[in-house]
Amino acid sequence: MSGFESAEPLRIPAPHRDRHHHHVLVRKLDRLVPLTEDDAGALADLSVGARQVRPRTELLHEGDTPDEVILVLEGFAARCKFQPTGHRQILAHLLPGDLCEADAGHLSRLDFSVGTLSACMVAFIPRRALVSTLERHPAMARALRLAKLQEEAISREWLVNVGCRSALERMAHLLCELQVRLQAVGFATRNGYGFPITQQDLGDTLGLSNVHVNRTLRVLRDQNLIEWRERQMRILDLPQLQAIAAFKAGYLHSTTGHESLPR
Repeated sequence: MSGFESAEPLRIPAPHRDRHHHHVLVRKLDRLVPLTEDDAGALADLSVGARQVRPRTELLHEGDTPDEVILVLEGFAARCKFQPTGHRQILAHLLPGDLCEADAGHLSRLDFSVGTLSACMVAFIPRRALVSTLERHPAMARALRLAKLQEEAISREWLVNVGCRSALERMAHLLCELQVRLQAVGFATRNGYGFPITQQDLGDTLGLSNVHVNRTLRVLRDQNLIEWRERQMRILDLPQLQAIAAFKAGYLHSTTGHESLPR
């Protein structure tokens, strides 16, 4: 049972975008492994023909054997599990720069679903094209491997969230994590980011009821730590939010010591 709509994504011409070092996937991977302009150009070429996809649209269904890899360029998507009752657990937030299910070709079928939480710009990359590109660009292949390790580290923190942290600590930790992840790819300022998801999405991420989510957000607002309105999350006191969550960003490996791409 799926909580996503099965409507066909709306196809639009690929918008004009900065290529190479301005591309969102390049910004993400170049923080992990130094990329050349040739690497960056190959990455940017993979997203040619991106599509605008409506909110609540299923991209991959549990049981699929996909022959395409999904690259999120804008918006929030999620990896989810659905129970027969319709209850949903969000397993991961897929943000701009995230390559979704690059390793799914090794599986006989998916044991989870992927869908958009907000309107998204996504590229559907043929698996053969990705494999061919990685064979020609070993630095890119190494960067994607490190990105996968980062994804696994995030999953471990989310497990600690639902297993050990209080509702307030869970919410604070997630908001701090999103700040770091989105800022790394140019989708956040020092004071916040676009947050186009619902309280239900938060509840399904954190293992909380809608009532508990509402109450927890109210506590953070009353303490003048956050402001959430018009799909924007404003962080008013990041150090205090980090203190509540005991947040340490090292698991995200969000910065490197190497220089950025030559321009």
